[in-house]
Amino acid sequence: MKKIAFYTLGCKVNQSDTASMEKLFREAGFTIVDFEQPADIYLINTCVVTNMGQSKSRKMIRRAAKRDPKPLIVVTGCYPQTSPDEVAHIDGVDLLIGNQDRSKVVELVQQRLQEDEAEQAVPLNAVHELPIGRSFEAMEAAVDESRDRAFLKIQEGCDQYCSYCIIPYARGHLRSRSLESIREETQRLVDQGFKEIVLLGIHLGCYGKEDGQGYRLSDAVKAALSVPEVRRVRLGSLESVEVEDALLQVMQEDSRLCAHLHLPLQAGCDATLKRMHRPYTTADFAGLLERIRSLVPGVAITTDVIVGFPGETEEDFQASLDFIRSCQFSKIHIFPYSQRKGTPAAVMPGQLSNKEKQERVHRLEVIDAEGHEAFRKTLLGAESSVLWEQVNKEGYWEGLTPGYIRVYTHSDQDLEGKITPVRLDSLFEDGMNGVII
Repeated sequence: MKKIAFYTLGCKVNQSDTASMEKLFREAGFTIVDFEQPADIYLINTCVVTNMGQSKSRKMIRRAAKRDPKPLIVVTGCYPQTSPDEVAHIDGVDLLIGNQDRSKVVELVQQRLQEDEAEQAVPLNAVHELPIGRSFEAMEAAVDESRDRAFLKIQEGCDQYCSYCIIPYARGHLRSRSLESIREETQRLVDQGFKEIVLLGIHLGCYGKEDGQGYRLSDAVKAALSVPEVRRVRLGSLESVEVEDALLQVMQEDSRLCAHLHLPLQAGCDATLKRMHRPYTTADFAGLLERIRSLVPGVAITTDVIVGFPGETEEDFQASLDFIRSCQFSKIHIFPYSQRKGTPAAVMPGQLSNKEKQERVHRLEVIDAEGHEAFRKTLLGAESSVLWEQVNKEGYWEGLTPGYIRVYTHSDQDLEGKITPVRLDSLFEDGMNGVII
C-alpha cells in the first residue's frame, strides 16, 4: 500500500483543496502520513500570493525531492498554474497539476507510478488554461483537524484584477457550485456529525454571477441552511461591495448564520485604493459598515490590510490609520505589500523598502490590538454559544463563538464538538473567559 504525504501553503481555500484530495487518496487505498515521515509520494499544494509563499513552495518541493529513495513529487495549486515551466524545471518534480482537474489527481499519480524509469525522467505537465465558461470542480468538502468544522468550497476564480494580486491569473474566471450540490454536501457533512459548515470561495461574494440565472451568495447560504440539522454556517472572506441586504437579512433572521463578516479593506486611503484598483472608496466602505451594524447589531467585522503599497506616502498611511481606527474592526490581518511579477503594481514607481513596510506593520498592529480589546469589552457579561474544539496545553477547553472570538473555560466534561451556551466573564489572553450556563 503506497504512502502519501501532503504539505499545504496559503489560504483556507488551499487547505480545503488539499483535504479534498486527501480524501480521494484515502478512498483509493493510499495511506496518509505526516510530511516529515517517509512516503512514496509527496504532494505540495502551493501558494504564490506573496514572494514568501512562492519561495516556501520551492523550498518544500526541493526538500521532499531530496528524500532517499526518491519519491514521486506532485506539485499542485497556484504556482504550477501561473508558472508551469518554472516548476517543471525544479529538480525532482514528477507531476504538475494546476487549479483544475484535481479530482483526477489519483488517476494521474497512479499513471506516473506505473511508468518506467525513462518515462518518469520527464515531468508530466497536467496544467490547463482556465478559460471563461470552465465549470466548477465540485470536490467533496474538507474538514479541520478537530473534525467539528467542515470547509465547503462553493466558488472559484476572480475577475477583479486588483493591481497587486496574482490570484485571477492563478485561479481563473468565476465558477460556482450548484445550489443542489451545496445542499447535498451540507447534508452529508451534518450526517457525519459536523457542527459548523464554513462556505469558502476565492471571490465568495460573486457566487452565481457568471451563469446569468440570478443566484447570489444569499441563495447559497439559504441552501446550506435548508438542511434542518445544521447548527452553524459561517462565511469566508468576501468583498464589501458584494454584501447585499438579502444576505444581511438572513444573518438577522437565522442565528445559525454566524454574525461575522470578513471584509478585506486593504487600504484606508482613497488614493491608495485607486492605485490598487479596488472597487470602492473609503466613504463607500464606511457607509457599508454603518448599514451592516444597523441591520445586524453586535456583528463582528474583521478585515485584511496591505501596508507599504507602491506610492503610499506617510500622509497616505496616516490617513489609512485614522480611517481604520474609525472602522472599529474586531480583528485586522496585516500584510506588508509583496511585489508579484506579472501584476501592474510590481512595476509601479515608489516601491517602499522592507524596513519601511515593517515599521508600518508595527504601527497598524497597535490599532489592531486596540480594536480587538475594545470589541471583546463590548461582550463582557453577554451570553453567546461556543463550539468547543480541544483542551489546550494549559488545561483550558477552547472554542469559538459565532463572532469568531476564542473562549476559554475549565470543565471536567468532555466538551469536544459540543455547542454550549456561555456567559462571557472576562478578557483572557487573545479571547475571553467563558462560564458554561
